[in-house]
Amino acid sequence: MIKKTIFLLLLPFVTISLPAQKYITTEGNISFFSSTPFEDIKAENKKVIAILDMQTGEVAVSCIMKMFHFERALMEEHFNENYVESHKFPKATFKGKIANTSVLSNKNMEQETEVEGIMNIHGVDQPFRAKVKMTPANEQITVKSEFEISPADYGIKIPQLVRTKIAEKIQVKVNLTLKKQ
Repeated sequence: MIKKTIFLLLLPFVTISLPAQKYITTEGNISFFSSTPFEDIKAENKKVIAILDMQTGEVAVSCIMKMFHFERALMEEHFNENYVESHKFPKATFKGKIANTSVLSNKNMEQETEVEGIMNIHGVDQPFRAKVKMTPANEQITVKSEFEISPADYGIKIPQLVRTKIAEKIQVKVNLTLKKQ
């Protein structure tokens, strides 16, 4: 009886100290695409860092802007020096929360939910919300999302000379495979 009472008294402390279910990647993928009648621009970053805490639903994503690679070196140079100014603003980040982590209870089945939080690009914080598809399987979770962002919303100025070559809305694709830690 005494052992049972002690166990019941200690139970809340044991569950509180259990480690959270965290999923992490350092090799996520973010790509973007700008299409205009004059030019298509594509870039990809394969070194995106992300962490997902399944207990709280909190998610954080970070990418180094200089890790975006383009088809042409000149595009990459203009992107880093003239537009995102990666020497001043080296990272883009997202910090937020998954709307419904219970979708992950269906193993091996893609489920759709939303993330909501703050996106920071070019030193500018903006509220952000997007649909995400999540698939849990074998101690990992795949997260995919597609959305549009506007460079103007993040204070990225496009010179008049090239304004017709860069779309007002940039299509972004995110593909993360996070592994349980």
